[in-house]
Amino acid sequence: QVQLVESGGGLVQAGGSLRLSCAASGRTFSRYAMAWFRQAPGKEREFVAHINWPGSSTYYADSVKGRFTISRDNAKNTMSLQMNSLKPEDTAVYYCAADSQSYRRSSYARDYDYWGQGTQVTVSS
Repeated sequence: QVQLVESGGGLVQAGGSLRLSCAASGRTFSRYAMAWFRQAPGKEREFVAHINWPGSSTYYADSVKGRFTISRDNAKNTMSLQMNSLKPEDTAVYYCAADSQSYRRSSYARDYDYWGQGTQVTVSS
């Protein structure tokens, strides 16, 4: 089992940057594929980015490709999301999630076993 805690959210102007972090408890963090999702008010939770368990492969939603970078440090049990060139439409609560099927590459929220509590990101125009 793993517990996840996000941090780093806040208010930023359009064009600015933020770095989100996800801290995981437990010794088995490296066994999980990890992802970031986000949920805006009145909308469904949507996939943002995924990273495989060794951190060697990543993929992104088209809406953030080229602007966001996902990374992880298995030695420190952490995952990050560097967000650049932020847009007002990036405003949402951002969640980190862990998939115990470590070799799966999924963009579906239903495939993830553990979730953090979320951190708010607000981008002003």
